[in-house]
Amino acid sequence: MQDEEKEASVLEEKRPLAVRALRRSNVRKKIAEYLFEISPNYSYTAEIAYHVRTTPTNVIGAIRGMEERYKEDESLLNLDIVEEKSAGNNVRLYGITDFGKEMIQSVKNRS
Repeated sequence: MQDEEKEASVLEEKRPLAVRALRRSNVRKKIAEYLFEISPNYSYTAEIAYHVRTTPTNVIGAIRGMEERYKEDESLLNLDIVEEKSAGNNVRLYGITDFGKEMIQSVKNRS
């Protein structure tokens, strides 16, 4: 019970950061929207890049963070918007979390 309350508290702290990160980066927002559309399925980097019309490098940056362009503390993984799943042979799949779904709906409603 305490773990669930603690997790809810952490997500509440991340909520304004998540909204800000999605508004500041069109790539982050498009990735989250794409993963929202294909949910509950997961996708890999190149497929995400193809569907959001950007490079795989930009996708990795938005999801995991990359130097100055995509700050790690504003990455989709760090903000709990996206989760990563290993599919073996060094293949990583990405899917949207329940919190991520909530954030996408929130941002869409405010637009």
